[in-house]
Amino acid sequence: MTPWAVEPVCTPACAKNAASGVPLPAAVRRYASVAGTVIHSAATGERLGDPDILRAEAGAVLTALGIRLDLEQDAGPEQDVGPGWDQEQRQGQDQKSLTVPGRTGTLVVANHISWLDVVVLLAIEPVTLLAKREVGTWPVIGTLARRIGTRFIDRGGLRELPSTVAELARMLRSGQSVMVFPQGTTWCSVPGGTFRRAMFQAAVDAGAPVRPVTIDYFQQGVPSTVAGFLGDEGFATSLRRVVGSRELSVRVTTHRPLTGGDRRSLAAGAQRAVSGSRAPAHA
Repeated sequence: MTPWAVEPVCTPACAKNAASGVPLPAAVRRYASVAGTVIHSAATGERLGDPDILRAEAGAVLTALGIRLDLEQDAGPEQDVGPGWDQEQRQGQDQKSLTVPGRTGTLVVANHISWLDVVVLLAIEPVTLLAKREVGTWPVIGTLARRIGTRFIDRGGLRELPSTVAELARMLRSGQSVMVFPQGTTWCSVPGGTFRRAMFQAAVDAGAPVRPVTIDYFQQGVPSTVAGFLGDEGFATSLRRVVGSRELSVRVTTHRPLTGGDRRSLAAGAQRAVSGSRAPAHA
């Protein structure tokens, strides 16, 4: 097993509605709205790479699906794990932003539950995505992913690891922010699996801050796993479940940036911030 690959533990059986589904006519309207939004996004061509356009298109997808987005900030204590972040950056930070103002880009790290995670984060602030190579082959989504500059990796290819870390470090040094999911696969709830350390080395090499982000899904205010995209489930099955969900919302919590230290301490600090006091999803 490579430093970023992990065998999935959650299965599609973990994804369940926490509320009754919407009536069939409402689901049909959502399908039509989503289709129209995707067609519109595809029609924008290369302009989809523009951050303002991308943010608007991602938000339109959430609206079409009937999903409410709530953005919060962690008001907890400082999470810095070491020296290296200057006072000017501290004073200029915006906790509700995914990126941190400064000389470099930001490594944004989040727990991974669903394909929706990417749409949600892009609706807040577009950044470059690091995704598994298979995403690039998906119908429509793969094309859109390539247009917005997604970097694809072979999670089973150990030989690619040094070059991928070096490329991420170069991007961060140039001021480009990158989003990764260090749990390595999707899980039904926030704690999931251990954060893999490999991609944190890029932040160490570039002297870039790490922004931990927590993604939670709810239905009628109750934690829900309905959005989970788990195991070997097909995209169409997951989409059908999301389209039929009632009062689905997503809460994104941004945490204080981490900087300094080595990749081990950065990965551990990010996981503590993201998971908080929640118990592990699986033993």
